[in-house]
Amino acid sequence: MPLFDQIVGALNNPEQQASTNQLSTILNTVQQLSGGQGGNNQQVMMSIVGNYVRSALRQKKASGGESQVDSLLQQFAGTGANPAAVSALFSPDQQQHLAQDVADRTGMNAAQVQGMLATLVPVVLNLLAAGQRQNTSSAVGGNSVLNAFMDSDGDGDVDLGDAMSMASRYLGQR
Repeated sequence: MPLFDQIVGALNNPEQQASTNQLSTILNTVQQLSGGQGGNNQQVMMSIVGNYVRSALRQKKASGGESQVDSLLQQFAGTGANPAAVSALFSPDQQQHLAQDVADRTGMNAAQVQGMLATLVPVVLNLLAAGQRQNTSSAVGGNSVLNAFMDSDGDGDVDLGDAMSMASRYLGQR
């Protein structure tokens, strides 16, 4: 899977920001958020959230260029709740659709999912930031993880849920 390969590549490249601690923290945050919902629901939830984030980032890139996407990663990547990250990517209507899509596919409560978005979106952005170069304020176009996530070749072979599941196995957390 190209996205997971890029994550592992970033982990192994000292010039990129990725670290096993960062990846472990991301996975732990998602596991804590989903509580007792189980691994399959986590994977489905992250796949859906990832698809919405990818669509939003593509729109931002189309309207503001790669520098706008890079700026969003720098500003909102994290593992804590940040409602501003959700608002920066999605309108209130899009947030409701996203929460309902997750609820429909996982059986979770849509209101509960909507509350989780404030943490899930920064976590996704944090994972994408793993491919940024160290010690640079902006590496526009040089983020291999983001480029794989955005799937610039259009082959559709991107799924954040699968990548998170593979990362969990990679770190031996299953």
